[in-house]
Amino acid sequence: MSDITANTPALPSSPPRSAPLTAVGPIAWLRANLFSGWLSTAVTLALGYLIVRAVMGFVDWAFINAIWSVPISPTGVAQTQACRDLHGSGACWAVVTEKHRFMLFGTYPYEQHWRPAIVCLLFVALYIVSSMRRFWNWTLIPIWIGTLTTIGILMWGGILGLPYVPQERWGGLPITLILATFGLALAFPLSILVALGRRSSLPAIKVLCVLYVELIRGVPLISLLFMASVMFPLFLPEGMNIDKLLRAQIAITLFAGAYLAEVVRGGLQALPKGQYEAADAMGLSYWQKTGFIILPQALRLVIPPLVNTFIGFFKDTSLVLIIGIFDLLTAGKTAIVEPSWQGFGVEVYVFVGLIYLCFCFAMSKYSQGLEAELNRHRRR
Repeated sequence: MSDITANTPALPSSPPRSAPLTAVGPIAWLRANLFSGWLSTAVTLALGYLIVRAVMGFVDWAFINAIWSVPISPTGVAQTQACRDLHGSGACWAVVTEKHRFMLFGTYPYEQHWRPAIVCLLFVALYIVSSMRRFWNWTLIPIWIGTLTTIGILMWGGILGLPYVPQERWGGLPITLILATFGLALAFPLSILVALGRRSSLPAIKVLCVLYVELIRGVPLISLLFMASVMFPLFLPEGMNIDKLLRAQIAITLFAGAYLAEVVRGGLQALPKGQYEAADAMGLSYWQKTGFIILPQALRLVIPPLVNTFIGFFKDTSLVLIIGIFDLLTAGKTAIVEPSWQGFGVEVYVFVGLIYLCFCFAMSKYSQGLEAELNRHRRR
C-alpha cells in the first residue's frame, strides 16, 4: 500500500484564486457602508452632491475669484474698491498680504520683526526636539534652558546690540506660543503633584489639593484673568508691580494645572491595584514606586485626554484679550479696524484659524503616534 502511494504522481495544484472584488477591498467597503440599500444610496448621493457643491463654491471664492493684492495710494491707504466690487463672490486675500506682519507680530517694532520670527521658529524647533524620544533624558533640560534664554534675549533685547522692546509692544503669534508653552510646561508637573496630593493619606495635603482643584475648576478662565489683572495688584505692597503678561501666565498655569490634575488622577485610579501591591512587595519607597512604576503607566493610559486638554488651553490663550494682551487672534481682529479693510474679517479669521489648525493638528497626530507606540505591548 505504501509503494502504491509513493509511486502515485501528484496532481497538479490549481493556482490560488483571489477573493471577488465585491467581497473585499474598497468596492466591498463602499457597498457595505455607503450603498447597502436604497435609503443608504440616496443619502450618500445627496451628501455627495452637497459636498461637491460646497467644495466648488469654496474653490471659486478662495482661489478663482479671489484678489491677492490691491494698489496702495501715495498716502499709504489701500485701494480696496476692487475687493468691494466682488460683493462676496471672491475672497480679498489682500488684507492678509498687507496685514500679515501685524497679525503675526502685533505692535512689535516693524524693523525688528525678524526677532519674533526667529522666536516662533525656535518654539517650533523646541517642540520637535521635545517630541523625540531619544531626547527624553537630562539633556532636554539644558536644551529648554538655552532655547528659552535665547527667546528672552530676542524678545526683550537691550543686550548684544539689540534695541530694548518692552512687553507692552509684544503681540501676535509669539505671545500665543509664550503663554501656551510656559503655561503647559509649568502646569504639567504641578498637576502631577496635585493629583498625587489628592490621593495622599495625609489629610492636610489632601484637603489643600481638593480645595485648589475645586476652586479653580469652579470658575471660568476669564474670571481668573480678570482677578490677575485687576484685583491681584491691589494686594501687592505699595510701589510693587508685576508685569501684566506674567500675571496672565500665572492665571493660565493655575487653571491648566487644576484640569490636568484631574486627568492625571483618572490615570492613577485606572491603574490596577496589583501594581501598587507589587511595588510595595519589592520594598520600594513611595517616590521610587511613584516615579518608576505608577506614574509611567498612569500617564500612558491618559495620553488622549492629556493632549485634548493641551489643545484646549492652546486655544484658550486668546482669552487674554480681556486684559489687553495682543495675542494672535486679538492682533487679527485689530488688523481690520482700519476703515479701508473693514468688512474683510472672514479672510483674516481663515488665516488665523489655519495657524491654530496647524499647531493643534500636529499635537493630535503626535499624540496618536505616541499612544500607539507606548501601548504596542497591549496588542501582543
